[in-house]
Amino acid sequence: MLGLSACGGGGGGATGEAATSPPDPKEVSGEIKVLTQRTDLVQKGVMKAYAEEFNKVYPKVKVSFDGITDYEGEVKIRMNAKSYGDVLFIPGAVAKNDYRKFFAPLGSTETLSSRYRFSDKTEVDGKVYGIAQFGSANGFVYNKALWKEAGVTSWPKTPDEFLAGLKAIKEKTGATPYYTNFKDGWPLVQWTSNNGSVGCDPDAGNKLAGPVSPWKEGGELRTIDTLLYDIAKQGLSEKDPTTTNWEASKALLAEGKVGTMMLGSWAITQMQGAAVEKGGKADDIGFMPFPVQKDGAFCSALVSDYQQAVSIYSKNKPAARAWIDWFTEKSGFSAKEGVVSAVKSARMPATLQDLVDNDVKFFDRSESNTAAVNDIDDAAEIGLNKPDYRQKLIDTARGAAKGSADDFFADLNKRWDEAAKTAGS
Repeated sequence: MLGLSACGGGGGGATGEAATSPPDPKEVSGEIKVLTQRTDLVQKGVMKAYAEEFNKVYPKVKVSFDGITDYEGEVKIRMNAKSYGDVLFIPGAVAKNDYRKFFAPLGSTETLSSRYRFSDKTEVDGKVYGIAQFGSANGFVYNKALWKEAGVTSWPKTPDEFLAGLKAIKEKTGATPYYTNFKDGWPLVQWTSNNGSVGCDPDAGNKLAGPVSPWKEGGELRTIDTLLYDIAKQGLSEKDPTTTNWEASKALLAEGKVGTMMLGSWAITQMQGAAVEKGGKADDIGFMPFPVQKDGAFCSALVSDYQQAVSIYSKNKPAARAWIDWFTEKSGFSAKEGVVSAVKSARMPATLQDLVDNDVKFFDRSESNTAAVNDIDDAAEIGLNKPDYRQKLIDTARGAAKGSADDFFADLNKRWDEAAKTAGS
């Protein structure tokens, strides 16, 4: 436990007070409510089981959970009334510069960054306001058996090799090579998380903070989105993307009816579970890095999932902080879910063993300039973390919308560069 400074259990004190956890767990008491988007874990009693383990260390803290299906929409509304629990994931709608208005600081950047990954994502003026629930590598979840049936047994090293692999799946197996999850939308945002992996550059995201034409030839986002465009253009994805279904896609991949999906490594265990449910093998589900190499090696940017924070209005900040510390450090959640622990000293999960064995270079993608990049993105009305522009990209590629790839990317560059000149001013 961090125990940055000692303070008594119970009351929350002034709204700007830091959320610190006493070194003695028996000093911490009170009731806390934890908001989560993992409604499945709440409904199945998994979160209750974690709370029971937590109580073995912190017996005087009572933990309840509120599973919220539309997490972003619901929590944004609750925050207007100050009734948003004690522990919550920071909604994407909250601007980084506004964190201090809603969340209690958890400690200094210097202290927390030495222990946890992704601390710079919630750093404001030298203080950290959130600790990542976990991190993910990004890449393609794929059905190994199906790719092998198509004659592809090694990871593609270039976008052209990747496209050739998808074509082989279509021609030799009849399966759908790639599934966009177009209708649900949010999986399309996963493509953005590859920014940095292409050039093995931890500052790739920070470098977007300016009139830099992100979709220029040779740019990371140009490489990333061109691959998606080519997949749709060449008929290597589902016939009608408007009918896709996220939940159904798990079974499709597990059964070998779909070959590949772009997702974070958090999805591996879900796909493996679906494979077992369908009578298959968990080992049939694999994970491959983005098909570009730098100096002869694949690279994979590790990016943060939701960040755990303490409400500035919590009356039991020490208890809330104790939960975050315990859940991050002691619960075993990351290992069980097959995701990357926020704790720097933790080992990579078993789900990424193939990448470890093949010497893929992992690095934490810096997000220190997130606020500036988001300001430009909002002003440009593009939405790097929204599905809309990639849905339009797919529609353009399949002929459902007019235009070419070059025109599409030129428009994005123009809007970005114009917004960069005024955003934040």
